[in-house]
Amino acid sequence: MKTKTLSQRRKILVVLKGYPRLSETFIAQELRGLEKAGFDLTLISMRRPTDKKRHPVHDEIRARVVYLPEYLHEEPLRVLKGMMASFRKAGITALWKRFFKDLSRDLSRNRFRRLGQAMVLAREWPDNGEWLHAHFIHTPASVTEYTSILTGVPWTCSAHAKDIWTSPDWELHEKLGSARWTVTCTRSGYEHMRTLTPRKEAVHLSYHGLDLARFGHFGGKRSQRDGSDPADPTFILSVGRAVEKKGYETLLKALALLPGDLNWRFEHIGGGDNLSKLKVLAADLNLADRITWKGALAQEDVLDHYRRADVFALACRIASNGDRDGLPNVLVEASSQRLPCISTSVSGVPELLVDGENGMVVPPDNPAAFAVALEKMIRHPALRSRLGDAAEKRVREHFDHEASIDQLGRLFEDEWQKAS
Repeated sequence: MKTKTLSQRRKILVVLKGYPRLSETFIAQELRGLEKAGFDLTLISMRRPTDKKRHPVHDEIRARVVYLPEYLHEEPLRVLKGMMASFRKAGITALWKRFFKDLSRDLSRNRFRRLGQAMVLAREWPDNGEWLHAHFIHTPASVTEYTSILTGVPWTCSAHAKDIWTSPDWELHEKLGSARWTVTCTRSGYEHMRTLTPRKEAVHLSYHGLDLARFGHFGGKRSQRDGSDPADPTFILSVGRAVEKKGYETLLKALALLPGDLNWRFEHIGGGDNLSKLKVLAADLNLADRITWKGALAQEDVLDHYRRADVFALACRIASNGDRDGLPNVLVEASSQRLPCISTSVSGVPELLVDGENGMVVPPDNPAAFAVALEKMIRHPALRSRLGDAAEKRVREHFDHEASIDQLGRLFEDEWQKAS
């Protein structure tokens, strides 16, 4: 990457839906990577944090965090000042034109909230920002784009998964035409967005990768559990929010289909709105005594579980509203620790896992197929060892986050060189 001194680099205002979030370590990792590369960031969060814990990487990020009004009625004076100030800005006419065009296709309170947040950001303008960057191309990009129109400050975007697949095509088309460039983390998302814009050269594929210094090589000995010993059952692990796209209903049904002679236990790490429903389903399937629900854990505790588990399982699926994962970071993390993974052929999963080579991949929404893969993994420790070793090798050769940071850095630098 071409280097500049910190004083020559532009201040970037990074707009986030919420910060910090335990489920978005990939974003925190990227922010820390950009800071280490010398970029000057201020974080603009649309929501206040709800997680009670933090990952170590959050404490390493030096950037100041500014919270916008989460709901406009909660800070009416701040919103009113933002609105009044916006009428004195050159971009106000263009903003109203764009806003009413959007509103005609999306008549919602959410649309007004994003306009109000953008007006607050434009008025307060923290730390003399010179560039705007949004994480997620749905609501954070709406605030960012509206702010860009109002202030004339250019913007860019990192798109991920849910934001791509639950946004209407017309909105993606508008934003892809407005942003200087957009990056996304899976080939499926990349190819989809390129169909929605004539500016195909402004859409880039950039895998998040993993901070391999934080997820170092695990040289410990893996267990030889094969499900035959009731006193030492095979340890199946999953990490993910209890939401529809993670497919935990499928996974629980698959566990219920395992042969009665197999001895296993399952641990789940993560929060999520559907957690209580999953516990009820587990009880209905007579699985409750084999399952431990850990809730949200800090990154170092999750790492410890990766190193003690025998199998990692995540039954990704496409949700009823079109939401889906990109490439779940937990699959990359588990693979980095030589923990063999079973997942599904949704979105970017096959970009990491190749069935039978470095993991097992089955169709989504198919408990029977998932159960077959689980049984095979449980009964054959040698298979787990082979797949786990191959998985780690792929991660360390192709999913180092330094490559993503270098790519992002070059994209920012190229824009600034054009401007100068």
